[in-house]
Amino acid sequence: MTQSSLEKAIAMIDAANSEDPNIDIENDQEWPKELLYSRRMSDMLERFKPNTDDAIKLAIHAQHIQRWKSPRDAYPKTREGYFKWRTELYTFHANTVAKILEEVGYPEEDIERVKLMVGKRGIKSNPDTQLLEDIANLVFIEHYMLDFAQRHPEYDEEKWLNIIRKTWRKMSEQGQQFALAGKITLPEPLIPLIKKAVAS
Repeated sequence: MTQSSLEKAIAMIDAANSEDPNIDIENDQEWPKELLYSRRMSDMLERFKPNTDDAIKLAIHAQHIQRWKSPRDAYPKTREGYFKWRTELYTFHANTVAKILEEVGYPEEDIERVKLMVGKRGIKSNPDTQLLEDIANLVFIEHYMLDFAQRHPEYDEEKWLNIIRKTWRKMSEQGQQFALAGKITLPEPLIPLIKKAVAS
C-alpha cells in the first residue's frame, strides 16, 4: 500500500524527533523526549477534536520538532533572553517542519497554515493556532504539570495559582470545559490547586 502524504510527513517528523538525546519514560519504556511529546500531542488531538485536516494534524505533531537544537541556556537568563529564545524557537520549529512538507509535496497554502500554527501566530484570533494552544496546554496539564511542580518545590501556593491561571487563560472555553469534564487525567496532588485557581 502506498503511503499517503500525511503518513510520509508524520514518519519524517518522527525520524527527526527520534534523534533527541534527551529521554523520557512512559510505562517503563524509554522514549526520545520530543518523539514522545509529539505522540502525546497527536493523541490529545484525537481525543479533543478528531475530525481535522492534514495541516492541523501535522502542526500538532510537529509543534516541538527538534526542540533540543535551540536550548534555553543558549540565551541570557533574563526576561528579554527568554522572549528572544521563545520567538526564535517558534520560527525554528515552523521552518523545520516547512522543509519536510515541501519535500513531501504539500501545497504552499497548507505549508503556510502549518507555519502559522507552529509559529504560535494568531492565538485567540486564528482558530487553527488556538486549537494547537488548547492541545499543548491539555498535554501540559495531563503529562507535564506534576513533574514541573516536583522540580520547583520552592514555589508557594500563590505562585502555583498564577501558573495555573496563566495556563487556563491561554485555552479556549471549549478547551477549559474539556479539561474539567474528566476527559483528561488531572495530576492528583495538584487537583485542589487547579480547582482553586479556575474557580477564582
